[in-house]
Amino acid sequence: MTNRLAKETSPYLLQHAHNPVDWYPWGEEAFRRAEAEDKPILVSIGYAACHWCHVMERESFEDEATARIMNEHFINIKIDREERPDIDHIYMDALQAMAGSGGWPLNMFLLPNRQPFYGGTYFPPKQAYNRPSWQEVLLAVSDAFKTKRKDLEEQASNLTQHLHQSNQFGMEAVNIQLPKEELFTAAQCDAMTLAIMGQADKEWGGFGRAPKFPQSFTIQYLLRYCRNTKNGEALQQALLSLDKMIDGGIYDQLGGGFARYSTDEKWLAPHFEKMLYDNALLIDTLCEAYQLTGNERYATVIRHTLAFIRREMTAPEGGFYSALDADSEGEEGKFYVWSEEEINTVLGEDAPAFSAYYDISRQGNWEDHNILWAPRPLEEVAAGLGMEPAQLEALLERSRAKLMPVRDQRIRPGLDDKVLMGWNALMIHACCKAFAALGEKTFLEMAEAAMECIWKKMRRSEASYSFWHTYKKGDARYPAFLDDYAYLVRAMIALQEVTGNLDWLRKAKAVTEYVAEQFGDESARYFYYTAAAQEDVIVRKKEVYDGAVPSGNAVMAHNLWYLAVVFDRRDWAERAVAMTASLSQSVTRYPTSFGMWASMILKMVQGTPELAVSGPAYGARMEELNRLYVPGKVLLGAEHDQEDMPLLQQREQKGKTLIYLCRDYHCVKPVEDISEIRNLI
Repeated sequence: MTNRLAKETSPYLLQHAHNPVDWYPWGEEAFRRAEAEDKPILVSIGYAACHWCHVMERESFEDEATARIMNEHFINIKIDREERPDIDHIYMDALQAMAGSGGWPLNMFLLPNRQPFYGGTYFPPKQAYNRPSWQEVLLAVSDAFKTKRKDLEEQASNLTQHLHQSNQFGMEAVNIQLPKEELFTAAQCDAMTLAIMGQADKEWGGFGRAPKFPQSFTIQYLLRYCRNTKNGEALQQALLSLDKMIDGGIYDQLGGGFARYSTDEKWLAPHFEKMLYDNALLIDTLCEAYQLTGNERYATVIRHTLAFIRREMTAPEGGFYSALDADSEGEEGKFYVWSEEEINTVLGEDAPAFSAYYDISRQGNWEDHNILWAPRPLEEVAAGLGMEPAQLEALLERSRAKLMPVRDQRIRPGLDDKVLMGWNALMIHACCKAFAALGEKTFLEMAEAAMECIWKKMRRSEASYSFWHTYKKGDARYPAFLDDYAYLVRAMIALQEVTGNLDWLRKAKAVTEYVAEQFGDESARYFYYTAAAQEDVIVRKKEVYDGAVPSGNAVMAHNLWYLAVVFDRRDWAERAVAMTASLSQSVTRYPTSFGMWASMILKMVQGTPELAVSGPAYGARMEELNRLYVPGKVLLGAEHDQEDMPLLQQREQKGKTLIYLCRDYHCVKPVEDISEIRNLI
């Protein structure tokens, strides 16, 4: 017996299609029934790779008695937060306003008009963890709806008003006529670095305490800050954070790729789900670390992680899948962990050295199992074994090659095989950066195939620049959100920089114009998360925090600034400055919550190197420029002058390929040799 979710494409919703709960997808059918029967709505939000979502389904949503209570007293709606992040944002904000914290599964109770009045995250089947049972919650909420309706309506109205008011940030007047040097200062950048370093874990890397998330934007900010200031302490923290993650269990030592976060301070025990966006953002950051330091270790991890993406996360159409589950066979991490006996059986005489390096023991290093991680430096372990480091490295390499096929025989974690436009754009950007840094053609091919998938499968019509948010096996759904468009524009900018195809910049301009028209707020400064025509949400949210993924508004500020330089759009430059200046006090105070904005302020302070290459060998020169670490640059090139791009006007000199460098409204003399431009930059 299936419910209405059987017609959906989301793997998460399909997981619930056989529940005895009478689930609806979000939509008019459920809303009309709630109004007609005057019943509260239960909205339950999760995602396919969420461990506790699976636990609550197994304990409660598959239970006949619990389902009877839910079906009798509520209209039940199941939502995949990755398909409908707009709805998730609204009700997660409501929960945080009520409870001070949030998470998934998110269970929110609404009036028939969709205003929220009560919610929580995971509830156990019986009282535990200082939480009431799910059945107790259901019966109490149902009783309150019948006996205290007026109180609930007042609470719902207040919560909805709070959601509207939380959109009013950034409306204060900002004098963008002030010189950029007064709006954004080196002192701000120093203060942000100081605030970041105040949260730094100097022993194990990262920021704050467990659970630890990668915080790619914060590491990236430190790398960019250090490039100009030569601040050794900040650089050391950025690299320590990357190194400890690479050594840790959060990094898949056998198969490549990073898990979403670590449950402990040492990066040993991850929450084993692997998300596309985390890997994209970490590749971005590792590329910058490699360009800055030349450390081959970072190049190896970039290759290893992109090999994992190509092998396990790429659809036949060229797009990238969303996530791999944390669980297999009902156990978190079972696919990834090892016993000492298994290691000994597979590796034989190589097992002791392998186990010494990867901390394998009979009792295990995590819940009676072993997660592969490297808590001690290779040189130290090699010395203890009486081996040369190169000898140990060779042993580890051949051992990993033996273990991988054995692991591949296990039952695999679930795959969330939907293609999300925004997350794909993040990975396209990462592939472009990897190609720029390492020059390996495979990475560019991955980027181009995924971009083609977006334009062919997810564009809503050939006559417009509107897109769908999600795609799976020929079925594209849900109008795209601000993040989708912001990341797409950013990816197209990156694709132009590594291909020299200026049409990507022209498309980026057209999509940006569409975003300004459909998503711009009343002040013509920030952007709403949903397009103007979307009517199924109770409030149009504006998001500015950089969380697990970057804020669409922050990315649009970077995009507007870049495209303003390329197309001489002063209005876009002023908008980017106004967006950033309006938030600059908050960003300076809380830089780890505003990492992309922090990098925007840094860009304003450090300046934007504008690099234009003109001539027959422009492609080769652009490749050489891409190898250099020049964060915040604008780079474009063509064989001939381009009428619509001021940076490529009156540049052509017959038979020569010239590199032009401009910054802060002035240009230096063009050069032919890349070594000269390196000194000028």
